[in-house]
Amino acid sequence: MGPTASGKTDTALRLAGHFPLELISVDSALVYRGMDIGTAKPDRATRARVPHHLIDIREPEEAYSAGRFVRDALAAIADCRARGRVPLLVGGTMMYFRALTAGIARLPEADAATRAALDAEAARDGWPTLHRQLSAIDPGAAARINENDSQRIQRALEVYRVSGRVLSDWQAGTAAPAGSDFLKIALLPASREEIHRRIERRLDAMLAAGFVDEVARLRARPGLSADSPAMRAVGYRQLWAHLAGECDLATATGRALAATRQLAKRQITWLRSEQRLAVFDPLDTRSFDTISSTLQRQLDK
Repeated sequence: MGPTASGKTDTALRLAGHFPLELISVDSALVYRGMDIGTAKPDRATRARVPHHLIDIREPEEAYSAGRFVRDALAAIADCRARGRVPLLVGGTMMYFRALTAGIARLPEADAATRAALDAEAARDGWPTLHRQLSAIDPGAAARINENDSQRIQRALEVYRVSGRVLSDWQAGTAAPAGSDFLKIALLPASREEIHRRIERRLDAMLAAGFVDEVARLRARPGLSADSPAMRAVGYRQLWAHLAGECDLATATGRALAATRQLAKRQITWLRSEQRLAVFDPLDTRSFDTISSTLQRQLDK
């Protein structure tokens, strides 16, 4: 586990060179086909060398949820173990980790009409206004959700409008997940500034590799829009706005950089609330050896 650009994939691949591991992606964007550059998706050669799961399993027009992830991840874990392999879950979608290890509330199904109505309200009034609406009915959920997090605001309001019960009440009845003994390893950098530099370098590399063209290809798909869940991923949302003529590329790049830094901040905050976490600094060259030793002890039990 770790914030974006902390080196999770590189560390996981190095560990796979020492242990009989298969990687299970814990990333809400890597599930989508055609979203390769902006997600820093491992290339096909890497995935052929080290087996990966839950990558390229959905079209970008399709929705994907934490509940669906838990079902898919449990199936992948069972598949790995059945073949005598060790499943290593790797990613930065913290809500997916929490759903898998702590359980997930059985929420009402998505309702297209309610979502369309909320999208229309947001287009007219803005997501911060809908966040204030959420604060009035469910202060607990509103406190956990950023006022610009359109996807989570929409879901919380949708749950209330469909069921008449607020999201916090549903989550209080969280069902326990299938039992498993998870070793939770977090890459938490001591230097926030270095993570910011890494994020900037990675975004520059993505742009040089054709990130804008990738988003242009996605915009050409008739079933996709700026409001599609896949296009809410950082970087994609900002470049979509640029290609729609809403801003120039420099502005879109600046907004993508700021959004990615905010994502890293939220991921770090979430990790600090996790229990029973083995924390390592990815910027410390000694960390890998210690992580290896920690994993070996777990496997020897």
